[in-house]
Amino acid sequence: MQRRTIVKFFTCNVAAVCYPSLINQLGAAADHRKARLFFTSHGMTGLINADGTGLEVLKLTVPRQVTWQPVAVFRDGRRVLMMSMEQRRDGPGKPFPDYYHLTPTHMWIYDLETHGLTEIEDKNRIAPFYAPCLILPGEHRILFQVVTKGAAQLFSMNLDGTDRKEFTRTGDGFPYGLSISPDGKRLAFHVSGPRPYSYRIFSSQPDGTNRQLVAGDPDHLYFGTSWSPDSKWILYHDIHFKTDPAHDWADICIGRPEGPEHRVLTEGAIHWASAVTGSPKNFGSGSNLPQWTRDGWILFSRRLPGSRTAWEFDSTLPNDHFQRAYKPEMARGGTELWLLHPETKAMKRLTRTEPLQWDFRAMPSPDGKQIAFCRAKVGESASLWIMDSDGKNERLLTRGFQGFGADHPRWL
Repeated sequence: MQRRTIVKFFTCNVAAVCYPSLINQLGAAADHRKARLFFTSHGMTGLINADGTGLEVLKLTVPRQVTWQPVAVFRDGRRVLMMSMEQRRDGPGKPFPDYYHLTPTHMWIYDLETHGLTEIEDKNRIAPFYAPCLILPGEHRILFQVVTKGAAQLFSMNLDGTDRKEFTRTGDGFPYGLSISPDGKRLAFHVSGPRPYSYRIFSSQPDGTNRQLVAGDPDHLYFGTSWSPDSKWILYHDIHFKTDPAHDWADICIGRPEGPEHRVLTEGAIHWASAVTGSPKNFGSGSNLPQWTRDGWILFSRRLPGSRTAWEFDSTLPNDHFQRAYKPEMARGGTELWLLHPETKAMKRLTRTEPLQWDFRAMPSPDGKQIAFCRAKVGESASLWIMDSDGKNERLLTRGFQGFGADHPRWL
């Protein structure tokens, strides 16, 4: 893999596995009970009610499993597609690109009511590292990724692990960042490589056929996908990696699923894409993707003028996929949550902090009435907040477990 492929796929807190756009399926499940959110904290998966009550951690005690995260929720609102990961195989003297893919992972279905946990995976595994991606329409099959040294491929299979079929083929590039249209007719994803390309956006049928290029340019890194409420547009962002090797900032783009109609909605790379927070003892990271709201606006983290994070990219550091030096004294400014209209390009500010902080990972509720988001001060772990959809009534939900912060909120 190229360095920028490694950075974008693996710089997440391990409790996110860099599928922030895929996990939007969590919002598709209907539930008549009190609104709840998932979040991650130091490799654990937590649940909390939207009013701040009912904080709990999922007690998933399986031998050798170090971290857990939710990936998607079935329509019954109680079964959750989960991923667990064993102890990482990379580390001192074991370079990330050569060893991380050897880390064994496992896929599960967890029942929130009975607390039952059932492992689902192909008994004839072709690699240690499997990552579940999406529950396909009909909920009889899932799409998952198999990662090997320098490569990855998408497959689909039945829930019991049988009938494995190729979705992408060897040589197509490194595919991930998947999302499914609200009408269930198309998938969107990005692919890194093969050279000379950087990251391109594609759409396809749910079985991988009828693939269409949405956006692609060797000088641009088009990353992350999500769908407009009417299924007519795909949202993604554009990182200018040649001038921004840290992949900190991005412009926001939309494109048509049926073919190249690529629109750049912002200028000056104002969206915070990397979301690296915390300190060396407890840092968090993972791609920070813009999100559609229920009424068709785009929710994103806007950089304030002159802002820079405490984590500076340093090309002289070992290529361990992170390559950042912690320099809190150099940090400036912060980010705020804004709304962007895809047609008029009008913008509305939702959050403002004093002194400035970093607001990110915003996730609208399924009913469109609230927004969950993360907030962090320089050098501190993220905390989970919630507010009304117009930015009013901000309130802290949790700082996570044992001071490790709360990140990657997803509505149940």
